[in-house]
Amino acid sequence: MARTDVSVLNRSTLIQDSEIQAVMEALQAQVTNDFAPVWGVDAQLSFVPQGEAPKPNTWWLVILDTSDQAGALGYHDLTQDGLPLGKVFVQSNLDAGTSWTVTASHELLEMLVDPDINLTVFVQPSATAGTLYAYEVCDACEADGHGYTIGKTLVSDFVYPAWFESFRTPNSVKFDRQGKISQPFQLLPGGYIGVFDVSFSTGWHQLTPQGEEHAYNARPRIGSRRERRRTPKGEWILSAPRPMAMAMARAGREHSESKPGESKG
Repeated sequence: MARTDVSVLNRSTLIQDSEIQAVMEALQAQVTNDFAPVWGVDAQLSFVPQGEAPKPNTWWLVILDTSDQAGALGYHDLTQDGLPLGKVFVQSNLDAGTSWTVTASHELLEMLVDPDINLTVFVQPSATAGTLYAYEVCDACEADGHGYTIGKTLVSDFVYPAWFESFRTPNSVKFDRQGKISQPFQLLPGGYIGVFDVSFSTGWHQLTPQGEEHAYNARPRIGSRRERRRTPKGEWILSAPRPMAMAMARAGREHSESKPGESKG
């Protein structure tokens, strides 16, 4: 089985390198021991400390503080080599009362299964109607309470391929790692899934366990897979080697070019 090289970058001011390295060991165990045998995709994780650059041509899992870090990777969609990039926002998780390690596990597993954020499953109940389900493997069971521990690290539950197979009958096979889901497309409390009804021109919606549909926010959280799924690929942005410095330089140019009192927003 081929293994994808993934660099884990610490760009957070809240988490020490040593803590991320410990979490990375648990993520490596989850991917290789639990995930790869089911999904057929494996990864080799390599830690990149503060101030160091990742190896070329690797995918990235970047640990950041918030999605509002101006000029940082939260605003970028691909690595500087144009490869998949996952982002974890530590402060955002702390503010929400959720575990950043579960989010890191969630982002890593979903990046491995659908790196281009363009895969879907089509469920067609009639000749003229149907719904696309986003191929996201942790959203349906994403709440911390559904996760499990590897060593001392809490990681995310994830669905099995059978979750996307509508022909499966209830309780006929295993639908998720923790065995909490009993049928295809079932959503656990705190979970959701992105759906796109091809009969209408309303775009992506978020389906909840209560069967409710909510339109994606006008501006989903910057850096999220949900934001990238609704953004045309031509509008994705490459990461830069020194994104903060480049952003500051760009801001300086815009300021010098602006007239007094003129907004560049």
